[in-house]
Amino acid sequence: MKLTQAFKMAWKSILSNKTRTLLTMLGIIIGVSCVILLVSVGQGATSAVTAQVQGLGSNLLSVSISGRGVQTSVSYEQAQSFEEIEGVNAVAPTVSGNVQAKNGNKNVNVSVEGITADYEEVRSTKVQSGRFILPIDVDYSQKVALIGTETATDLFGTSDPVGSYVMLNGMRFKVVGLLEEKSTSNNTIKVPLTSAQRLLRSKGIRTIYMQAETGDLTSIVKARTEQKLSQIFRSTDDSYTVTDQKEMLQTVSSITDTLSLALGGIAGISLIVGGIGIMNIMLVSVTERTREIGIRKSVGAKRRDILLQFLIESIVISGISGIIGILVGLGGGVLVSKITTLTVQASLNIILISFGFSVFIGVFFGIFPANKAANLKPVDALRYD
Repeated sequence: MKLTQAFKMAWKSILSNKTRTLLTMLGIIIGVSCVILLVSVGQGATSAVTAQVQGLGSNLLSVSISGRGVQTSVSYEQAQSFEEIEGVNAVAPTVSGNVQAKNGNKNVNVSVEGITADYEEVRSTKVQSGRFILPIDVDYSQKVALIGTETATDLFGTSDPVGSYVMLNGMRFKVVGLLEEKSTSNNTIKVPLTSAQRLLRSKGIRTIYMQAETGDLTSIVKARTEQKLSQIFRSTDDSYTVTDQKEMLQTVSSITDTLSLALGGIAGISLIVGGIGIMNIMLVSVTERTREIGIRKSVGAKRRDILLQFLIESIVISGISGIIGILVGLGGGVLVSKITTLTVQASLNIILISFGFSVFIGVFFGIFPANKAANLKPVDALRYD
C-alpha cells in the first residue's frame, strides 16, 4: 500500500468519527498549548529580569553586610571609604526600612531607603520631575524626599506631589522629586541617608552599592573590596557578601530556567494523558473495524499494510492536535501579554520540540493498537460480529 493511500484512508476514518476524534485530540491540544504558553511566559520573565539587571550596568557590585557578634554593620564613614579602592568610580551606601507615610487622610505603609547623591549614578535612578538628593541634603540631614510613582498615586492621587509635604512616622518631609517609573522604586520613598538614619533609628549601614570604572574591572574591584571587608571584620568572610552583576544574572538565569523546566514538565504530563486517550480510541477503532480488517486481508492486504494504516491514523490525529495546540498556545501568549503585564516570549525551538513530542506520542501510543490490528487472522476477523 502506498503511503498516500494510507493517509487518505486515515483521513477518511477520522472524518467518519469527527466528535470522537475531536475529543481524543483535546488532550494533546491542551498539552501542547500549555507547554508553549508556560515556557513562553518563563522565557519572557527571564528576558525581562535580565534586561532590568543589565540596565543597572555591567559594572555594579552589591555589598551586603550581615556582620558577626556585636559588629553587624559599618559606619557611614567606613562605607564612603570604599570609594578609595582603586578601580572604584562611586559608592552609594544605603539604609532601609518601612515607615507609615501620611498625606491628609491617606495613609500607606511604604519602604523608605536612605541614599546619597551618588545613588543616582550608581543605581541608574532618575527623577521625572523635580530634583534628586543633593550632597548638602545628606550633610545637613534635610527633610526632603523622592517619591515613587505608585506611592505618589496612593498619597496624592493625580496631583503633582513635587513641592508637597508627606509625614513619615510623624516627621514632615518635603517632596522634591518624583522618581521615574521603575519596578524597583515605584513603591518606595527615598530620603537623604543621614535623615533616614534618624527616621529609622538605625546608624549602621548594611548595604553598599559600588560602581567599578569599567565592566572589566568588576572582578578585581570585588577582590579588593573583599580584602578591605576582611580587615574590618577580622577575616570572618561569612560576615559579608559581595555580588557582581554577572553572578546576579547567573542566579536569575538558573532560577528562571528551573521554573520554566518545571512548568513545561507539568504541562508535558497532559501530553502523555492525551497519548493514552489516542491509544484508547485506536483500540476501540480496531475493534469496530475488525471485519474491515478481515476483508482487506482476505483480498491480499499484508500485515504491514494494516499496521501502517492504523499507525498513520494515530500519527495524523496527534500531528493535527500538535498544530492546533501550537496555534492555541501562541494565541494564548498574545492574550496574556495584552491583559497582563507579563512578558511572553515564544521560541522556535520550544514550538518544534512540542510538535515533535506530540507526533512521537502518536507513534508510541499508536503502535500497540496498530500491531493488534495487523496480527488479526483473516478468518477470525471475518467471523467477528
